[in-house]
Amino acid sequence: LGEAMELYYGGHLCYGPPIENGFYYDMFIGDRAVSSTELSALENICKTIVKEKQPFERLEVSKEVLLEMFKYNKFKCRILNEKVNTPTTTVYRCGPLIDLCKGPHVRHTGKIKTIKIFKNSSTYWEGNPEMETLQRIYGISFPDTKMMKTWEKFQEEAKNRDHRKIGKEQELFFFHDLSPGSCFFLPRGAFIYNTLMDFIREEYHRRNFTEVLSPNIYNSRLWETSGHWQHYSENMFAFDIEKDTFALKPMNCPGHCLMFAHRPRSWREMPIRFADFGVLHRNELSGTLSGLTRVRRFQQDDAHIFCTVEQIEEEINGCLQFLQSVYSTFGFSFQLNLSTRPENFLGEVELWDEAEKQLQNSLVEFGKPWKMNPGDGAFYGPKIDIKIKDAIGRYHQCATIQLDFQLPIRFNLTYVSKDGDDKRNPVIIHRAILGSVERMIAILSENYGGKWPFWLSPRQVMVIPVGPTCEKYALQVSSAFFEEGFMADVDLDHSCTLNKKIRNAQLAQYNFILVVGEKEKTNNAVNVRTRDNKIHGEISVTSAIDKLKNLKKSRTLNAEEDF
Repeated sequence: LGEAMELYYGGHLCYGPPIENGFYYDMFIGDRAVSSTELSALENICKTIVKEKQPFERLEVSKEVLLEMFKYNKFKCRILNEKVNTPTTTVYRCGPLIDLCKGPHVRHTGKIKTIKIFKNSSTYWEGNPEMETLQRIYGISFPDTKMMKTWEKFQEEAKNRDHRKIGKEQELFFFHDLSPGSCFFLPRGAFIYNTLMDFIREEYHRRNFTEVLSPNIYNSRLWETSGHWQHYSENMFAFDIEKDTFALKPMNCPGHCLMFAHRPRSWREMPIRFADFGVLHRNELSGTLSGLTRVRRFQQDDAHIFCTVEQIEEEINGCLQFLQSVYSTFGFSFQLNLSTRPENFLGEVELWDEAEKQLQNSLVEFGKPWKMNPGDGAFYGPKIDIKIKDAIGRYHQCATIQLDFQLPIRFNLTYVSKDGDDKRNPVIIHRAILGSVERMIAILSENYGGKWPFWLSPRQVMVIPVGPTCEKYALQVSSAFFEEGFMADVDLDHSCTLNKKIRNAQLAQYNFILVVGEKEKTNNAVNVRTRDNKIHGEISVTSAIDKLKNLKKSRTLNAEEDF
């Protein structure tokens, strides 16, 4: 790809790494922008290079020689000066192209049986908006054509399920350039959002979490105490008020530390479980914003558990059962990984060992398969990483179970222990199940492909009158369902036939379609069918409401079948 880009654009190549789904190359071409119409021409050049079976040749060259070789390319010189700390480094030659690379590579380009250049975007040098604008081109290759066809089929399926497409078609949400990265949730999207939070609130009540409300804006002194100002300030929205610097919160944990510390605490109170749906803001680069998956304004089902070291195992058990309950409701399977003490850990080894032992005990007791990631924990505590698997096989990390030994020390959080020691530090467990509610809505949209389960559906019931004489009754039926808390609508469009109205409701993904004619009006009933055209027949309005109430309460994924 790099060789093709040099031949086609003649610009300056920058980074060109492999990524999870293929690879990309960045190039500086001044004020010019790459057009998607040019990708096929690049792909044809790549295919010619493949046919030539150009060998990949590894060379070790001195830094001095490379600086002279790349003097025409300021980006390569920056890499050499800032990233290469040895007298020599490796480059690879492929045809006329020589570039910095550790390798390894296949022996020659002929090993690539199929290649596709499929996307382009713009970016900044090393993600810094104050630096040069670069053009990024994405590609993917496979050792056989069957794998490429499978990938293309997957891409088409993913495109059809794209949450941005579903959000627009179903009128759930939109974005506006007057508030980049901040979503406008329309009434039906807000219904999904609030239903998810209500679900988590029910679980909080069952599991003895206490919901709190905390400020959105804090003095920078708070962030200096927590350490975020030193390590995260570039991702925070900060501003001056009356000669002091304040910032919008990007996370809730420092505020919860203030809540824990506002009065003396006793071992008798532990564990304390603070839950918070507070609005968070993170100053993500504009070029990285992507629908609901990467935003600047969001909410989390965020909770922080303040507990003793001895209580870690029991609390982790509760967290694992919590996520099992939520994810099974959505129909997700998931992977578990335990990440342990890294080399740059802070704190006492004995404390880490005890905490890791309790995490392992919890995972074993939970009974699901899990893997160990040695040395991959955060410097302030071990963690359990959870990835959910969606309907088309993609994995997403949403839940977090993270132990933190350092934040209680930084905030001087203490409690009076059973033996009277009033200087004992609690352990904090950072915990989220949905993670960002916005991101979870994106994942659920794509997982269900817009066919929302009944309890979460923004279009639950559509009432359709057979003719004008039944319209008043249809409105009464719709109102009856709406008053019972259902997302119910009525179709009074005179320009459509009955069959067309039914089809429109099915395409709009109304879970249940209630047809009413003279017979139903006389019997105070409705004729029920589903979006998949399963016909349940006539049932009284009262019975239909009761059935749908039970289905909604059960949060079944198959309400249309279970009716």
